[in-house]
Amino acid sequence: MKSLMEIEGFFDPQTNTISYVLIDLETKNCAVIDSVLDFDYSSGKIEYINADNIISFIIKNNLTLQWLVETHVHADHLSAAPYIQKQLGGKIAISKEIIKIQQIFGKIFNAGTEFERDGSQFDLLLADNDSYQIGNLKVTAIHTPGHTPACMAHIVSDAVFVGDTLFMPDGGTARADFPGGDARILYKSIQKILSMPDETRLFVCHDYMPNGRPVSWQTTVVQQKLKNIHVGAGIKEADFVKLREDRDAKLTMPKLMMPSIQINMRAGNTPPPEENGSTYIKVPLQGIKG
Repeated sequence: MKSLMEIEGFFDPQTNTISYVLIDLETKNCAVIDSVLDFDYSSGKIEYINADNIISFIIKNNLTLQWLVETHVHADHLSAAPYIQKQLGGKIAISKEIIKIQQIFGKIFNAGTEFERDGSQFDLLLADNDSYQIGNLKVTAIHTPGHTPACMAHIVSDAVFVGDTLFMPDGGTARADFPGGDARILYKSIQKILSMPDETRLFVCHDYMPNGRPVSWQTTVVQQKLKNIHVGAGIKEADFVKLREDRDAKLTMPKLMMPSIQINMRAGNTPPPEENGSTYIKVPLQGIKG
């Protein structure tokens, strides 16, 4: 018997991100998965339109927020988890491998000694196969590294929130060239998901609407196995690795990578204000010649 649950998706066209509200219909408890903060890079202005839409939905439906889940440290959008938490409560959860991300990017961005690299900014650090409850719903988190070291998929009943591990079948798979990423490890993580029953529903974190089709965010294991342009039709590991690495070599960095990493590695919080009271995002410069 399937659990009594509802899944509501919220699409942000600026970052092509889908956030989810996962609801236990029996208890009216819920979780928010991969929330988005509105950010204009050119002006440094932060807004809360996406987050407020989710907050309004939760309040309108008389839900109680238990969890704010991050499937990984996103490099293409800023998390709204702390903002939503201040409005509605709940605890912020992520993979315990966040510590690796903090160590890598804490060094890259020369974060000060005030930046703890132990995951303590988050309320819950999840290990592979750990579980947590949303009301009566049991959610199991499995480690799915490759895109980043801290990627996790979250399984509840017949649904899996796969983060960036897989896109819709016509979108393929996530890149694996960020620091700590690995195409071979990504392949193994994908096989973990594709070994689930064919009818298992998969909810993706991004959709880039290939060939101009309408936005979509729900697929199934069998659809991925048959039609995924990168990993379908039983592609072998070596062939996938070559395909993925060749594609990654041609990709530019996400537009919001610099602010996203610095904020998301802090559980969605900004770096501390400097002496003048203002908060800044660092951009390491490359290619400087004397």
